[in-house]
Amino acid sequence: MNVALVGAGGFAGAVLRYYISKKMAERFQTDFPYGTLTINLTGSFLLGLLIGANPGAAVLLLAGTGFMGAFTTFSTLKLESLTLARKSLFGAFIGYLGATYTLGIVLAYVGYYIGRAL
Repeated sequence: MNVALVGAGGFAGAVLRYYISKKMAERFQTDFPYGTLTINLTGSFLLGLLIGANPGAAVLLLAGTGFMGAFTTFSTLKLESLTLARKSLFGAFIGYLGATYTLGIVLAYVGYYIGRAL
């Protein structure tokens, strides 16, 4: 049952990540990875919210491990960062990494505290 929960959540997270990334790339048409940034920041907040709410093991497997694990992407962050650096877009490179890590941690904390209040 646990594997099915993680798999179902993972499928939904991967599909939504693909859809959002595609739509944002069409919308902004730039080298800056707005899609991945938006996904990872949203995922940080939602995972913090989920952990703060402490919904139980099944929901954590489905939504936390499955959905958020597939929705957010560390490997794409690294690849896109490398691409920005290789194109000598150092301002975008620093901004992307800075926003991802700084805002990601802040949003995870905000989500956690909102989740605890619910």
